[in-house]
Amino acid sequence: MSTSNFIDHVKLYAQAGKGGAGAVHFRREKSVPKGGPDGGDGGRGGHIILQGSAQLSTLLHLRYRKHVTAAHGQSGAGGCRFGATGADVVLQVPLGTVAKDGATGQILLEIIQEGTQKILMRGGRGGLGNVHFKSATQQTPRYAQPGEPGVEGWVVLELKLLADVGLVGLPNAGKSTLLSVVSAAKPKIADYPFTTLVPQLGIVACRDKQSFVMADIPGIIEGAATGRGLGTRFLRHIERNAVLLFVIAADSPDIRQTYDTLVQELRAHDPELLDKPRLLVLSKTDLLDKKDERAVVTNLPSKVGYTLISSITGQGIDLLKDKIWQLLHA
Repeated sequence: MSTSNFIDHVKLYAQAGKGGAGAVHFRREKSVPKGGPDGGDGGRGGHIILQGSAQLSTLLHLRYRKHVTAAHGQSGAGGCRFGATGADVVLQVPLGTVAKDGATGQILLEIIQEGTQKILMRGGRGGLGNVHFKSATQQTPRYAQPGEPGVEGWVVLELKLLADVGLVGLPNAGKSTLLSVVSAAKPKIADYPFTTLVPQLGIVACRDKQSFVMADIPGIIEGAATGRGLGTRFLRHIERNAVLLFVIAADSPDIRQTYDTLVQELRAHDPELLDKPRLLVLSKTDLLDKKDERAVVTNLPSKVGYTLISSITGQGIDLLKDKIWQLLHA
């Protein structure tokens, strides 16, 4: 997926339809010259609806659609005829989409299942016709209700990728190489920082024909929470992950410090991320000899499980998948 095509944040103005007005009408027939009221109700205004689609992986199709407007309901008519309901507007969105109020940031709804439909902006109710206002003391009511306005306002749509496992690490830590080895994903890989500019997803096959979904997000650097590097823009993509893998190159000068930096940035973004099960993955072990490996292991952060891997030689890959599977089903 190219950088230009991956859009995970859009802002648009959504306006639901206004309800139709109720009718003021009286029954008039040749044999009934002074019939009673028979004005029908107005139709409901159209809703703005979000529908989940597993066929979409980005909000690109909504990037330039700045205004979304549903149809108004039609007015009622004589003979107690109801006005037509305004046509709804159904916006297809990828699974994992969150809708927020554009002014307050309050979460309005989330779409996480295929085919799920949720009303983003509700159309106004149609007004009641004058037939509803007939009474013993008012036989010929000459008024009806106007339709209610539809809900409208600025809305922000954000995409949070749905994945079982999220890869967290500094730029050039080997996350993309790992994803390319354990899945069919083809992320861009190079020997310079920030090769990954958009999140990548891959399906990882396990034993007994089982599988799970792994997400690789752009690398984090110290100060990301305050906007350095790529900031924490993409960290929301791991908010729904069940397990976090902290990927650190085995030849890093200070693995413990690197781990603490990653933990600190996650805490600054959302402290609840640290409640998730985690596993420390030491990548690029093919660059170390056995003596160096033993030295690295003796200086690892405490209270976190670890595994050593090499995406080049395949060392530890199967063991890593087994450990991930155990964490996912603990």
